[in-house]
Amino acid sequence: MNLPAGSLAAKPPIRLVDAEADLLADLALVIEPQSPELSRLILEEIDRAEIVASRQLPSDTVRIGSDVEFISESTGRTHRVKLVLPYEADIEKGAISVLTKAGAALIGLSAGQSIAWPDGHGGERLLTLVSVDPPV
Repeated sequence: MNLPAGSLAAKPPIRLVDAEADLLADLALVIEPQSPELSRLILEEIDRAEIVASRQLPSDTVRIGSDVEFISESTGRTHRVKLVLPYEADIEKGAISVLTKAGAALIGLSAGQSIAWPDGHGGERLLTLVSVDPPV
């Protein structure tokens, strides 16, 4: 479902691994000149996240290297992707960068959570996380 920007209430709670939060912040600052909105969104997600040690992250929480299944509520389509660093991204192999809008929206979510994320057209797209397989 595509919604007007700001139409959904509070975003769901998220958790990030401490080292990955630092890496994401660095990456967000690097892309800021080319993608200021995405950079801002990533930094806001880091600010609101509960930062935990790797061993404290529940296995059903999305982190870099996770295989995830999510539904794009606007189309009803289910997507299965691996969330990766930018240099590992390969859409043909189902590997999306954490620096894409979908990747940035999914990081830190747990199975069953939904998040409204800017669609790039002044509205929001609702993504629902179905399942997570942790990195191997």
